[in-house]
Amino acid sequence: MDYNNDDQEFNGEDVERIIKSAIVDNLAEVSYKTSKINDWTNSIISDCLKELQSLNRQFKYVITCIIMQKNGAGLDTVASFYWDQSKDGYCKISWQNPTLHAIVTVYGMSVNIDDPNEHEF
Repeated sequence: MDYNNDDQEFNGEDVERIIKSAIVDNLAEVSYKTSKINDWTNSIISDCLKELQSLNRQFKYVITCIIMQKNGAGLDTVASFYWDQSKDGYCKISWQNPTLHAIVTVYGMSVNIDDPNEHEF
C-alpha cells in the first residue's frame, strides 16, 4: 500500500477533533458518579480508537483517559518521549463540567520506519 507523506505524519488537528467528540458524546450531560467511571473511560477510549482507525493511517496509538471528581484536588501529569519528532506525536485534551475533570491523551507512533541514520531522535 502506498501512503502519501500526510498519512505518515501525526495530524494533531484530526486527533483533537476525535478526542473532543468522544468526550462530549460521553460526558456532556453527566454528573460525577464513581460507579460509572470505568464505563465512561472505556467508552471514550473505544470511541477514539474507532475514529483513529478510520483515518487509515500507519500509526500505533496509545490512549489514556483520566476522569476525576471536581473537588478542588490538584492533578499533575507528565510525559516524556523518545521518538521520531517528524512523524510521531501526541494530543492532550483537558475538559470539565460542573462535577468532573477529564484528561484524554492520544499518542501516535508511526509504523513506517525509515533508515535510523537519516533522522536524529
